[in-house]
Amino acid sequence: MTPEAQLAGFLAKYTPEIGGLAKAARKKMQARLPGAIELVYDNYNALVIGYGPTERASDAIFSLALYPRWVTLFFLNGKGLPDPERLLKGSGVRVRHVVLKNAATLDEPAVRDLMNSALESSTTPIDAKHRRQIIIKAISSKQRPRRPK
Repeated sequence: MTPEAQLAGFLAKYTPEIGGLAKAARKKMQARLPGAIELVYDNYNALVIGYGPTERASDAIFSLALYPRWVTLFFLNGKGLPDPERLLKGSGVRVRHVVLKNAATLDEPAVRDLMNSALESSTTPIDAKHRRQIIIKAISSKQRPRRPK
């Protein structure tokens, strides 16, 4: 099975609303980040699609995380990003996030500015000439339900 087919199977576990939002957000992320490598983790708590310049998770800049009721855009080095609109949530050491109301959230000027800042502060830039690639990094044998109860 190809990585794209595996990812489609992971997305199919979610409701049509969450799966559809994730597909639309993923399409926007691919357009916004040509050359980014997609790292897929079908974890215990969520399905995560990371975006970075290399196959190493530590180089990822963003990730989309799917939960039963929402999709979140994570900024993996989000602490300290300029955020005049105070969109970034979270109190961790590094990571901040924005819950996506819909895929168009990714097109909002404040979110685009945050993404630009994250890309500019990344130590390894994404090479737009790199061929798009999906890598299935992990599949958890135990998972929380992917649909709300």
